[in-house]
Amino acid sequence: MPSTDSPLLTSLRSPRVVAARRLAKRNQRTKERRFLAEGPQAVREAVVFGRLPGTGEHAVVEVYVTPEAAERHAGIVEAALAEGLPVLTATDEVIADVCDTVTPQGIVALCRFIDTPFADVLAARPKLVAVLAHVRDPGNAGTVLRTADAAGADAVVLTDASVDLYNPKAVRASVGSLFHLPVAVGVPVEEAIGRLREAGVRVLAADGAGERDLDQELDEGTLGAPGAWVFGNEAWGLPEETRALTDEVVRVPIHGHAESLNLATAAAVCLYASARAQRSPGGCRAAR
Repeated sequence: MPSTDSPLLTSLRSPRVVAARRLAKRNQRTKERRFLAEGPQAVREAVVFGRLPGTGEHAVVEVYVTPEAAERHAGIVEAALAEGLPVLTATDEVIADVCDTVTPQGIVALCRFIDTPFADVLAARPKLVAVLAHVRDPGNAGTVLRTADAAGADAVVLTDASVDLYNPKAVRASVGSLFHLPVAVGVPVEEAIGRLREAGVRVLAADGAGERDLDQELDEGTLGAPGAWVFGNEAWGLPEETRALTDEVVRVPIHGHAESLNLATAAAVCLYASARAQRSPGGCRAAR
């Protein structure tokens, strides 16, 4: 096992443990501007990719790991130590106390908030953006973030009415993608859509009520330009006033008998359609 040169954390009353446990509450996370990333995949990505926007400072404050997990995930511990990050060994009881999961995997990273100002997202001239408007389910939010990362999106925007980016379930569902691409939070939906359009990004509302469908967009070649997809609430979709702000309202065609697609699946279909169109001849990412 790589040496962490630290005493074993055993007490649930330790100031470190108490402070970490408090991060289960959103108001405490916001106050401290810190959150926990649980499990080997999330910790690995935090250690390798976690940097504060604008400063380059490491996002990870310290890593907690059980002796058994330190052996099992020696590569993660070695990478953290190589970055100069404190790695503290802890008992199973301590790890279970600070983690949100029922069966923790023995390793967790304490991280600083890493969201990116919306102005910085726009300044980078994004070509593909996912906007989550009124998305309340943390698992869906994290899954869409992971999907956007996989599709090569340049950023994700969570509006002010959406779930907390640093909710433990959202962090877990992102499976480390939270540390891979810029995410802006707390942006009013009107501002998000309006400023993206001003920046030359075509904004599409993904909604079953759309008069146009995704097949039409693909056939007509309109997805090759810089674009943003707006995804709405899991239960009621996007309100009319939000749809009216966008350039087009587009539905995913249902060719079979299913009533609809869930949010994460619809997001995957839309984002990958744009990603392919943008990389096709004539698309905004095509080699020239």
